[in-house]
Amino acid sequence: MKEVFTRSKALTEAPFHYCPGCTHGIIHRLVAEKIEEMDLLGKAIGVTPVGCAGFCQQYFNIDMQGAAHGRAPAVATGIKRALPDKFVFTYQGDGDLASIGIAEIMHAAARGENITAIFVNNAIYGMTGGQMAPTTLPGQKTSTSPFGREASLAGFPLDMPRIMAQIEGAAYVASVSVDSPKNVIQAKRAIGQAFECQLAGRGFSFVSILSTCPTNWGLSPVKSLEWLREKMMQQFALGILKDVSAK
Repeated sequence: MKEVFTRSKALTEAPFHYCPGCTHGIIHRLVAEKIEEMDLLGKAIGVTPVGCAGFCQQYFNIDMQGAAHGRAPAVATGIKRALPDKFVFTYQGDGDLASIGIAEIMHAAARGENITAIFVNNAIYGMTGGQMAPTTLPGQKTSTSPFGREASLAGFPLDMPRIMAQIEGAAYVASVSVDSPKNVIQAKRAIGQAFECQLAGRGFSFVSILSTCPTNWGLSPVKSLEWLREKMMQQFALGILKDVSAK
């Protein structure tokens, strides 16, 4: 019988532990598939922070390096500069990247570091109890905004892809989602383009991926996907925001 689908060689045998409906597993799969398809298994190094994103160390079958909360871009910068022949990427959540790590990600982009950042945005702090994050939507209820985020007090959500696209050193910036088969395909394509950007030495690449957090949103997996489409996609537009290779 012809084998048409199998586990990527860039993933370990460990079963995903994520909450039902969480899309981290889908994103892991896409990153792993591109690592394998682009023949990067022997040269890829992933850098992970604190939070749900940090668990991916046990799932990727490549060299992985843990970093302090928010510092993955700084660690990735050091690795890439010391080992320029390696392929280096970060895998970060929104609480990590857009809050405590916002200086690190913006300055890595400003320097045009030849690394790739995979940014998983579920509009909330996942691991630590569902607190309001920099990406939490106006009116969205969290454990620290039980009546909904009030912009006059907490400010507006940060649209990280739009911010990153304005930085001159950023060579490729995309905003994608994994809520449907069509968008999963587009997300994989964007990840591949970001990887190609680094391999070509064009500089910093950034892929934002809209994700779900059913547990902390208090929704079922199906309702979470609906909420992502109805709410998050209205706040965070999808598309390729910057691609210097297209000029």
